[in-house]
Parts: sequence; C-alpha cells; structure tokens
Amino acid sequence: MKNRTINVKGSEITVSRKEQDDYISLTDIARYRNPAEPIDVIKNWLRNRSTIEFIGLWEQLHNPDFKAVEFDRFMYEAGSNAFVLSPGKWIEATKAVGITTKSGRYGGTFAHQDIAFEFASWVSAEFKLYLLKEFQRLKQDEFNQKKLEWSVSRTIAKVNYLIHTDAIKENLIPPDLQKSKQKFIYADEADLLNLALFGQTSLSWKAEHPDQKGNMRDYATLEQLVVLSNLESFNAELIKMGMAPGERLQKLNKTAIEQMKVLVANKSLKMLEHDSKG
Repeated sequence: MKNRTINVKGSEITVSRKEQDDYISLTDIARYRNPAEPIDVIKNWLRNRSTIEFIGLWEQLHNPDFKAVEFDRFMYEAGSNAFVLSPGKWIEATKAVGITTKSGRYGGTFAHQDIAFEFASWVSAEFKLYLLKEFQRLKQDEFNQKKLEWSVSRTIAKVNYLIHTDAIKENLIPPDLQKSKQKFIYADEADLLNLALFGQTSLSWKAEHPDQKGNMRDYATLEQLVVLSNLESFNAELIKMGMAPGERLQKLNKTAIEQMKVLVANKSLKMLEHDSKG
C-alpha cells in the first residue's frame, strides 16, 4: 500500500503500511516542535528512561527476536547526561521492529502506531489528540472503501453465478427432471466451485461455523470473490464443453491457486483503493 497522509493542525503526517500494521512518521510529528531539525526531537525523546522502558516493553510483547540484554544496557545508561540514542542505534543494537528508518524522498523515522502516539503525547498532548482523531478518520475511510469494494465484487460474483446456473440448466439438467431434484445438481456445481476455491463444501463449512449467518462466500476475502467470479465463468464454459466434474474440479482448482497467488503476491486489488483516493 502506498503511503497515506493525514493533516494534523496544519502538519502533513505520513502513515505507512508494514504487513498488517500502520507505522506513523515520527519525523513528521517532530516537525511540529522543530521544523528545522526534527531528528533532534526524536533523539531527545529516546534519551528518556521512561521512553526506553516503554518501547522496550512494546518489543518484548511483539518481537520474539528482541535483544533483551542490549535493552537492559540502554535502561541502565538512560537519563545520564552523556547518554545519546538515535533510532538507528536502537534498531541495530536490539533488533527492534517497532521503530524503523527509511531513506530517500519519503524517508525518515517511522514507528508503530502504539509508539507513535506515545511520542506524539511527549511532543504535545493537544497534538496527540488531533493525531488520534485524524488517524481514526483515515481508518474509517479505509474500512468504508473496503466494504464498498467487497460489496461490488460480491455483486459481480452473483451476476456471474446467473451465467453459471444457465450453463447448468442448458447442459446438465434433463428436461423432464423434477424441479425438486434439480436443486441438487445446482448445489453440486456450487460445491464444485467451493471445493476448487475454498477447499471444502458448504455443508462442511457450516458444520465448522454453526454460529455464523449466511454461507462461506459471505465471509470471503475480496481476492477470493474476484477469483470466484472468474471460476463461475470458466466453469460455465467447461460445462458447455461436456467436461466431466472430476476433470473440471482439477482445472478449476489449478486456476484458483494461480489467480490467488497473483492477487495476494502483487496486491493488485489495492490499486482500486489508490485510484479511488486520487
């Protein structure tokens, strides 16, 4: 995901995404206090014993590779007049992941949102409150956008399902078959897609999730819905070709795996988010 920015009391604050977590620019926050030398603000914050204690505890809770021995050394030295600590030194010595540094045009020092809010509080209690407000607004906007994209993909999948059921009706259901028995053929074909994409039938999913309303497709990811839509169209063509269910399942599963790898690895769908936000 691209960097996003939020405006906090006239200051542009960069928010970056690292795997599943948001990292906020400490450099941008520090400019609120010292526009000319923001790194000095960060170093002064890192000199405090309470700061070392907080970021060290955060690492112990979230980072199994954190070097506790080096952390103890910093704790012992923190607060003395001679003690100086830069973000780079902290990261290198302790293998910390809560604070990161980036070079280049959009570089600077970033920190996990938990740590960034603590830093903002040290810079200015008022600034922290505004930062929290704008960050929450950003997350709500992203949530609403994701819901919209999911809804659109779910609708597309349902539309393609009409193409799928039409192919079943024209090619798999005998003209004189009772309507009460036709539903089993439709269900079998729906489960063929479920097996190809989700690896289980609707009944087995329901047995594993007795408290969930709806079906497994209602809980699919955006990527899975896109692939499902493609599989419905693909299966419709395979049905028209007269291909047996077992052979179709193999081809559908292979296609599902290939497409999911592409979508997840390249995060292609995230471009929709970028485009919609200009």
